[in-house]
Amino acid sequence: MGNIIVSLSPHAHGRDTVERNMYGVIVALVPALLVSLAFFGLGSAVVLLTSVASCVFFEWAINRYMLHGQRSTILDGSAVLTGLLLGFNLPSNLPVWMVIVGALIAIGVGKMTFGGLGQNIFNPALVGRCFLLVSFPAQMTSWPVAGQLGSYLDAETGATPLALMKQAIKEGDASLLGQLPSSLDMLAGNAGSLGAGALGEVCALALLLGLAYMLWKKIITWHIPVSIIATVFVLTGLLHLVAPYYPDPLSQILSGGLMLGAIFMATDYVTSPMTTRGQLVYGVAIGALTVVIRYWGSYPEGMSFAILIMNGFTPLINTYMKPQRFGEVPAKQ
Repeated sequence: MGNIIVSLSPHAHGRDTVERNMYGVIVALVPALLVSLAFFGLGSAVVLLTSVASCVFFEWAINRYMLHGQRSTILDGSAVLTGLLLGFNLPSNLPVWMVIVGALIAIGVGKMTFGGLGQNIFNPALVGRCFLLVSFPAQMTSWPVAGQLGSYLDAETGATPLALMKQAIKEGDASLLGQLPSSLDMLAGNAGSLGAGALGEVCALALLLGLAYMLWKKIITWHIPVSIIATVFVLTGLLHLVAPYYPDPLSQILSGGLMLGAIFMATDYVTSPMTTRGQLVYGVAIGALTVVIRYWGSYPEGMSFAILIMNGFTPLINTYMKPQRFGEVPAKQ
């Protein structure tokens, strides 16, 4: 009889790796990437390439010169994914230097300050996006109209559907909602003469294709995106019944960054709860906060702030909603 070798857990290994999941999310973003290039052309290419290249560079530089090359993470896909998500949260006419500043904040402050991949408390791309929004509000709320493929800094801009809804709520004027595109148009990304919004939020259908891919590949589960969308649908539906100047639920769900945030940002492994119960609580809270900020806050959009707020509550949720422990004998009272 041979020697029995006892090793530390885990004893079972799956196919999941950091690289597999990161590049899986990147693949899921391809439909939204193609749509953004088709809608914004040159502006989309400049902003996205700058964002991705800057995020990769800053992660390499910080690892090389500040962490003394302890470990290289630029090939695991996390920096590329952060760059894509940051770019998807920006307007297509944002100057290059602002994109670079956003990437520096996303990687340098949002990620590497906490120790790098797997240790950050807040979603790095949203940290960069919110920093830019607070620092450069005029440039970050100037939304080009889709279809100007050869324009970049000089693109014609317009109010977004979310801004129009915000105005209707503020003035109590339901007639303003008649200027909104239909739900089918918003699903397909057709905002008409209105500003189309950030690069990654123009076409809800492209984002839903990404969701279907990630669910199929089991990269994420349904709990967070479905709980966010369902909460927004219920709350906005109730408010719409109370007063007609509150937008209908579908308009709220299909406009702005709600789909992008619910599918790709709130589901970040590191900053979201571990258990299914915790994920449901997390998703419901994000949905409720988004509605509150959109309807009664200073900004038309509230998704980014809602996710960052709940990122801060994730450790607390994990503490009180722990997974079941197998093999533990409960103490007798």
